[in-house]
Amino acid sequence: MAEKSFDVVVLGGGPGGYTAAIRAAQLGFNTGIIEAEKLGGICLNWGCIPTKALLKNAEILHQFKKASEWGISYDNLKFDFGKIIQRSRGISDKISKGVEFLMKKNKIDYMSGYGTLAGSSGIQVKPKEGAAFKVSSRHIIVATGARARSIPGVTIDRKRIITSTEAMSLSEQPGSMIVVGAGAIGIEFAYFYNALGTKVTVVEMMPGILPIEDRELTKEMERSFKKQGIEILTDTKVESVKNSPTDVTVVVNTPEGKKELKGDVALMAIGVQGNVEGFGLEKVGVAVERNHIKVDQHYRTNVPGVYAVGDVIGAPWLAHVASAEGIHCVEAIKGMNPEPIDYSAIPGCTYCQPQIASVGMTEEKARAEGYEVKIGKFPFRPLGKAIAIGETEGMVKLIFDAKYGELLGAHIMGSEATEMIAELALAKKLEATGKSIFHTIHAHPTLSEAVMEAAAAAYGEAINI
Repeated sequence: MAEKSFDVVVLGGGPGGYTAAIRAAQLGFNTGIIEAEKLGGICLNWGCIPTKALLKNAEILHQFKKASEWGISYDNLKFDFGKIIQRSRGISDKISKGVEFLMKKNKIDYMSGYGTLAGSSGIQVKPKEGAAFKVSSRHIIVATGARARSIPGVTIDRKRIITSTEAMSLSEQPGSMIVVGAGAIGIEFAYFYNALGTKVTVVEMMPGILPIEDRELTKEMERSFKKQGIEILTDTKVESVKNSPTDVTVVVNTPEGKKELKGDVALMAIGVQGNVEGFGLEKVGVAVERNHIKVDQHYRTNVPGVYAVGDVIGAPWLAHVASAEGIHCVEAIKGMNPEPIDYSAIPGCTYCQPQIASVGMTEEKARAEGYEVKIGKFPFRPLGKAIAIGETEGMVKLIFDAKYGELLGAHIMGSEATEMIAELALAKKLEATGKSIFHTIHAHPTLSEAVMEAAAAAYGEAINI
């Protein structure tokens, strides 16, 4: 069996893996990467990118439905579900090829095949075609990602009971869909399919949708979704999911008692679990806890020479976190002593309309941790730019430490929330104060003025409300 030798080998080609490989090559390491499917991982092929393509279709269709408000009229509006899906898949293929180009550009040896650990410095690679071969490396970075979880006793058949992967590649649009789980994945697909005319019911066992977000904003989001025609059942536990050749039945326990929901498909969106099985972690002795690999602050496992980054090490399951972890891991291997990642300054985004984005603590969390807080809120409703573009739904909410003025958390619900959050992530990272934010002159007219006004509101100095 042939053998290749490297300084760094990355097992998995998603955002954490391919970013780690590129940074390793930049730092002079002889680098290889092993991927069983397409480069880009779930994010580029079946997650972040294709879902945003689908959501853009939903946004456009939603805007068409309000065309009369803009003095625009049309006849016989139609859409082609197959072409919508095809466009999304084409975008993913294009970006995956772009990642493959980056491997060539950085002289990284891309090995297409399934890798299995054969020791703390060895991997056996089995290509889809051709003979297996061995790889040896001084450092192995595991970046195998995660997959959808299901409720105990519920089998995902990928026809009637589906995951997000099937939801973005269905051959036909379902007439009705039951979404189990109201986190970011569930909410984004609920918005997409509802915009296209599918009857959508969202089931969430927690008191509100998007449970990790600020409750004040998610209550506003629930009202918005109900106004759009989405049925939302919170404080509701799924007891069983049964499929038939023609439909699916979900039995739920609501505050009002048991209900039986019927739909064409049920989308399981209750979260993910790390891909920790089937490639030799147990043989090498890598510690796994609750379906995720245990690592230290520099992403070292308990086995010298083996590291792990991204979704396989646990929450937060975000592509930008995986990329940051990959860079940090490689720089630590190089001996650059990188600063540990500040997980309190990680932005989270949900790309429905209106969007929700946040960084740092919610108001509930800050108070629970004993902070005396100042809260600043500014709705988009009176904002000139928001009125001009017809997007007045939502608000900016900022939480400050009353003692020192430091920004503790930022929460936005609105049209461009996922773009606007970057300013506040930077502010959180740099320990900005409320006064430093509202004394920073923001361009007019912009949606970002709401950030300035919200910070000023916390100190009783907001001008336009």
